[in-house]
Amino acid sequence: MNLYKHSISTARPQQMVDITSEVFSDIKGSGIQSGIAVIYTPHTTAGITINENSDPDVQADMIYGFEKIMPTDDPVYRHYEGNSHAHMKSTTFGASQTLIIEEGAPIHGIWQAVYFCEFDGPRNRTYYVKVIEG
Repeated sequence: MNLYKHSISTARPQQMVDITSEVFSDIKGSGIQSGIAVIYTPHTTAGITINENSDPDVQADMIYGFEKIMPTDDPVYRHYEGNSHAHMKSTTFGASQTLIIEEGAPIHGIWQAVYFCEFDGPRNRTYYVKVIEG
């Protein structure tokens, strides 16, 4: 079976954790030469994205920008848990991303990385990598 389960512990209320090496290792370990890999998290206050890995300021700027649009402490939010911003950010980023696999490797841009996005941390989280031949 080509389903890989990963545990991740986040350290801050909002952060982007580079999970590229784990995802690429799963793809290589699957032995699949042509297909897709789906990276998925089952959490409603987290997400998965693909973005630049060259400059860590990009991740900080993304968190800053989304915080301006969907602030953590907006007094108008009605959700009793107080994490409406995290649900909105998760929906915006999405719970999954897909990579194309060709010749046993993911197709990706030179500056791209796969990130687990925490919006309601710190927490212990899970994400999955499903590698599918085809």
